[in-house]
Formats: sequence, C-alpha cells, structure tokens
Amino acid sequence: MADPDGRMTIAHLSDLHCGEQHFEPNLLERAIGEINDLQPDIVICSGDLTSFGFKHEYLLARQYLNRIECDSVVVVPGNHDSRNVGYVHFEEHFGERNSVLRKNGVTVVAVDSTEPDLDHGQIGRGRYRWIEEQFAAEPSEFRIFVLHHHLLPVPGTGRERNVVYDAGDAIECLQRAGVHLVLSGHKHVPYAWRLENLFVVNTGTVSSLRLRGHTRPCYNVIEVTGRHVDIWRRHPFHGQERIIQFSTDTLEYEKYTGRIEREVTTRG
Repeated sequence: MADPDGRMTIAHLSDLHCGEQHFEPNLLERAIGEINDLQPDIVICSGDLTSFGFKHEYLLARQYLNRIECDSVVVVPGNHDSRNVGYVHFEEHFGERNSVLRKNGVTVVAVDSTEPDLDHGQIGRGRYRWIEEQFAAEPSEFRIFVLHHHLLPVPGTGRERNVVYDAGDAIECLQRAGVHLVLSGHKHVPYAWRLENLFVVNTGTVSSLRLRGHTRPCYNVIEVTGRHVDIWRRHPFHGQERIIQFSTDTLEYEKYTGRIEREVTTRG
C-alpha cells in the first residue's frame, strides 16, 4: 500500500449536480478542501456531475474536480450526465466512460451504467468478460468496482426502480472476478451491505439539497490497511461517522449507525 504503515486512502464522492437550483457550491468546496487535507491516494466520483448533461454544467464540474489534489481520479457518468447527449461532453472533459486504474496493489474498474435520457441503467452482458479480464490482468490486494446505479435496493428511497436491470448477472460477474468492494451513488441515500463475499457501499449526494428523509449531504472515505477496511461517511462542515469495517480475509464485518465519532479537521 501507499504510506509507511501500509494504509491507502480513497475518497468517494457522487451526485454533484452542478447547474441545478439545489446545487450548493459551498458544500462541494468544503468537501474538496477536506479531501485535499486527507491527501488521498485515489479519488472516485460515481456520476451525476451535472443536472441536465449540458456543456456549461460539465465545464463547471470540471473546474471543481480540477481542484482535487490527487493524481489518480476515477470518474464515471450518471444518468443525469447522459441526458441531452451529455455523454459526448463527458468524453471531452473527463475521458473514457469505462476505465481501469491500478495503483499500489489496488485495482479500480469503473463502468458507465447509464442509458441516454433514461433514469435506469445496466452493465450489459457484453462487458462481463471485459470486467473479469481487467481484474485478472494483474494481481491486486484490493479490487473495487465503480458504477453510478445501484446493484441492490436502498432502504429509504421509496419505490425502487433504478437498480441496474442486469443486477443479478452483474453480481455473479463481480463474484467471479473476486471483487471486494462496489461503490455507487444515484439515489442520494447512503447505505452499506455485505452480499456473500462482496461489500456494496453507496454514498449520498455531496452538494445537492435534493435529499430524501433525514439524509444529509455527504461523501465517503475508504481506508485500507492490509486486509482491513474502514469506511467513513463524512458530512461537509459536520464531521464524520463510521459506516462499516470489514476484513477482506475473513469477511467479518461490523456496521455502525448514526453516531458522529470525531470531527473532521481542515486547514485554516
């Protein structure tokens, strides 16, 4: 792993929604400042950078993400980004919609799960072999899969219709590939599960006030130390709480709910 004690830090944010009336720039600016203080090894953004997929929204999102001080940033589009042929702007400003990152024993495979102008998504059976090949190409201690949509229904989101259409087959694919962690966004409600050998963790929106129930804007931080993984939910301006910790070796895990464990410190 990256630092002398073997820890790798990964920041995961999602659902910026730049350009909409509920977008709160101060939340995103604060989150970026907190992330930069962490000096993460990898930053992952799991989609919905924009509200309608328009070029000016992409330019704004690009300006914000350029402020992240990390040389390994993984970005996938969300359903809002694929509206109005917005995926062409994604490619212009963020590159390929499917990508692979390998760094210090960690492999991240990220895919575009969106369908143009539709809220639902899918992985697609044509990509299963490619996903497995990417994870098998080089040995890695920790394997992460990234998409925008959910693989599992999320409690507290009302009538759930946006789990990827081929979720069952996709999960089997990820199990075969030996994936440890799946990261997503989409419905603005954070949650975590263990499903057999797979841990599935989604984050809420980092900078939109389109919130369900009592959820708050947030992003996640993943700390990997050897075979041990801690995942924290951070609220810009308002500290953090541990979501889940688990072992990739024994698969033992513990989930946490609702208690702020310590405050986030930032640069003056």
